[in-house]
Amino acid sequence: MAAGDPGVRISLSAVVIALRERTACVLTTRGDDGLAALPFGPFDPVRDRTFELALRAFVTAQTGFGLGFVEQLYTFGDAGREAPRATPGPDHGREVSIGYLALTADAAGVPTADAQWTPMLDFFPWEDWRQGRTAATTAILEALQTWAGSDARRLARIDSLFALGPAHRWNEGRVLERYELLYEAGLVAESARDHDHPPLPVPTGRAMASDHRRILATGLGRLRSKLKYRPVLFDLMAEAFTLSDLQAAAEAVACLTLHKQNFRRGVERTGLVEATGRLSTGTGGRPAEMFRVARGDPQGGEALGLPLPAQR
Repeated sequence: MAAGDPGVRISLSAVVIALRERTACVLTTRGDDGLAALPFGPFDPVRDRTFELALRAFVTAQTGFGLGFVEQLYTFGDAGREAPRATPGPDHGREVSIGYLALTADAAGVPTADAQWTPMLDFFPWEDWRQGRTAATTAILEALQTWAGSDARRLARIDSLFALGPAHRWNEGRVLERYELLYEAGLVAESARDHDHPPLPVPTGRAMASDHRRILATGLGRLRSKLKYRPVLFDLMAEAFTLSDLQAAAEAVACLTLHKQNFRRGVERTGLVEATGRLSTGTGGRPAEMFRVARGDPQGGEALGLPLPAQR
């Protein structure tokens, strides 16, 4: 290390997603500044044998929650943005954070006082299109268009990311790109903090500690994109479920209203589920057939996701 070079400090962040009362939630803690934060902590190259083992240890220590399957998301460390703090100290070393995504079907209450399951839309209110464009999204779009002015490149990005006009379709997987657009426009609190200007009075959701909302956007976008080509939704489901439960889970994650019959036909075509022979009596109406993840390799072992046929 060169003289005067403070080096790089590495931290690990976990995006843990679950469904609670048919709402997509993320496991959060409380950061040093009082803002919501993802579970995160430093990687110690002397003490920690692997990134993943270190991640699992501090998530359990901070939240009381044990992680199941995790996958690496991305490495974050842009200069000029407040990256997750690995360790305190006066050297102001470059911060690099490695994000991970974890899904769980066990969203029971967490035993530590500072940990909780927080609705995803608290942080991304513009991502909910189940009832069409909301008042909050309309206010955000007006602010974005004011920021863009007559800049054709900026206006084209807004049109594409928010599906304005018949030439564009809403792409639920582009969560990070929409967040980054709002950050560039100075409409989210994290941008105001990083660039030392007052936040604008636009309803862009709860701020998060450090750069955690950017990491969370990456995790949500990854999950939404994977719904279409991997059966990841089942990682959020109980062992047995109704097709209504499965559709509600898909709608909660994608924040789209799905066509009921088309969704069910699509699920049946994939061969990803099989009937259990039992009926659910907890639907409040007629007993519904219960399903589980199919045993064996559906469709000859091909990687399959679930259909997302949005209502027109």
